Amino acid sequence: MSEKIKDILEFSVGSFTVGKIISAVITFIICYFVVKILTKCFARIIDKTSIDVTLKKYIKTTIKAVLYFITAMIVVDALGVSATSLVAAFSVVGLAASLAVQDSLSNIASGIVLIVNKPFKSGDYIEIDDVGGTVSSVGLVHSKIVTIDNKMIFIPNSKVVSAKIVNFTAQEKRRVDIEVCASYDSPIRDVKQALLNAVDRSELFIDKPQKPFAAVLSYDDSSIRYVVRAWTKTKDYWDAYFALTENIKTEFDLANVEMTYNHLNIHMVENK
Repeated sequence: MSEKIKDILEFSVGSFTVGKIISAVITFIICYFVVKILTKCFARIIDKTSIDVTLKKYIKTTIKAVLYFITAMIVVDALGVSATSLVAAFSVVGLAASLAVQDSLSNIASGIVLIVNKPFKSGDYIEIDDVGGTVSSVGLVHSKIVTIDNKMIFIPNSKVVSAKIVNFTAQEKRRVDIEVCASYDSPIRDVKQALLNAVDRSELFIDKPQKPFAAVLSYDDSSIRYVVRAWTKTKDYWDAYFALTENIKTEFDLANVEMTYNHLNIHMVENK
């Protein structure tokens, strides 16, 4: 009986014996369940950390891939195939694949950097190289931005990392700065008071971190340029900006302040 079993196990199927095939199958089953257990253990540990959700998924996927690669090496070794030669073959294939998808790998690496550093998050209004919009999502390859006119823009993460990023909603408060021109005939005190009254007309402005401020900015060719600065909550920025712009004209009219525009004075000289 033992001789028959021995003969069966030593029976060759191609270059592999039945015994090695059975051993490889048993090894795979054991490794499969071990991978399942380890994957769940690592997933629980990762979920308890404060890492970004997208990065958590990437780490879990990477761990699972590494464990299955190790499983493949063990199963191949059980079949009697040299794992060293297989690793070398995988290395060559991996090198060729990495060269073919190096741009994608660069985007993935940049995506991890964005997820870890968090220069912006979903819902933030940002500007990247003159492209402005609300962040829809931050993926491993692309960052999605929705523009004001509802266009979806996909920006490769490698470009995002290397670009200048302006995050307009990262802070809770923003300052509204508006420049206006008034006639030289209008007293400076009246103009500044009118600008401050324009701020007071709206309830969207706040006194912290600084009270509203108005001042002379420059003396131009045909007018005096003024600036008014007032703080508001970031979520109210555009409403406050448009309200102040409108209120300035109203207050200038009430204070008889002339808003100048570019013009030329032509003097006619009569030849005698």
